[in-house]
Amino acid sequence: MKRVTESLAAVWSGYTMAGSGVRGARDLRLDFFRGLALWFIFVDHLPDNIVSWLTVRSYGFSDATEIFVFISGYTAVIAYSSIMRNGGWVRAAARILGRVWQLYVAHMMLFVVLVATVAWAAATHAKGDSFVQHMNLTGLGLTPFETLVQAALLKYRPVNLDVLPLYIALLLSFPLMLPLVVRLPWVALTISLVVYLVARRLEWNLPGYPDDKTWFFNPLTWQFVFYIGATFASVGGIVERLRPAQPLLTASAVVYILAAAFVTLGWYFTSLANLLPDVIGRLIYPVDKTSFDPLRLFHFLAVAYLVARVTQPAAAFLTHWYARPLRRCGEHSLAIFCLGTYLAFVGYVVVDTYTEIVSWPILLDILVSVAGLAIMTSAAYFAHWYKSSDAARRHSPVATPAKAA
Repeated sequence: MKRVTESLAAVWSGYTMAGSGVRGARDLRLDFFRGLALWFIFVDHLPDNIVSWLTVRSYGFSDATEIFVFISGYTAVIAYSSIMRNGGWVRAAARILGRVWQLYVAHMMLFVVLVATVAWAAATHAKGDSFVQHMNLTGLGLTPFETLVQAALLKYRPVNLDVLPLYIALLLSFPLMLPLVVRLPWVALTISLVVYLVARRLEWNLPGYPDDKTWFFNPLTWQFVFYIGATFASVGGIVERLRPAQPLLTASAVVYILAAAFVTLGWYFTSLANLLPDVIGRLIYPVDKTSFDPLRLFHFLAVAYLVARVTQPAAAFLTHWYARPLRRCGEHSLAIFCLGTYLAFVGYVVVDTYTEIVSWPILLDILVSVAGLAIMTSAAYFAHWYKSSDAARRHSPVATPAKAA
């Protein structure tokens, strides 16, 4: 009990050290795990993909979405707190809103390109109608003008186009929360928790389209994991602060992760599902993704705690060649996310076209997954090269003109 009290006191001391966690060298873990989340999202977006057994989704309640949103909150504080300190709140708010606009433009561009690709597949492929239904684009063909307006308002979204609107909604709240996150991070997290609990209790969500729909990722509940990341970034050293309770937290995290894996695997294997007592099933189901079920939250926190414990910011493997592809994808997350979402549909078309022809459908899943990840990684390396060469050109000294003869 004494160790738990010491841990709580250490965490609470973040009030007097607010903002201590936003300074220092670049944390390579953020790029690495954000890149890993982007890989997982692409693989999971391929329907019935055998490779998805390698992602966290198959072994627990949470998935790559929590990783992406948590890191987005963490990096948002790192990026914009320094701007607020040096240039004031107005400048920081302007930069945040500029990022929101960039995300919105990227989402709408992705929407247009994806819809055009689906339309082309529908017109040229024997299974074209199934592609339209799979991507939830039937309404666009029936009422195109109204549907386009609703898409521009972010109320209508095809399949797999829900993450960027969620990120846009979260960043829209960030200018108001940024000063509080930096100066009183635990107060900001408490406000976020209250919003999360009230939204779940009263079933608040943003309206979607058609009128009976709501957002697949409810921003009023998913904001909690975003501000958990923001708070941890502001406070800094959260694992070190929890060190006195490390044995208890580690044991609890391991037990919870194993229990979650048992339940999740039971969704795929009836023999395991039959071992789960009915009373437990009635207690935990449904594990809702839209309202960000607490079981998902606890699972993500357990995984994040163990990963943070065993992976230090200066871990040697983060600088090795085999970690660099994931880091490059994480450094250019917006472009790689959009590309991965597009490639997921292309991969779905390829698999659906040839799965009944090839002798080994599993091998087709693997080939499509590997090809998609290779394209994403190549694009990330190209973006890194382009950005580096452009930066070098801007900062290179201007040659002195030769003296006239």
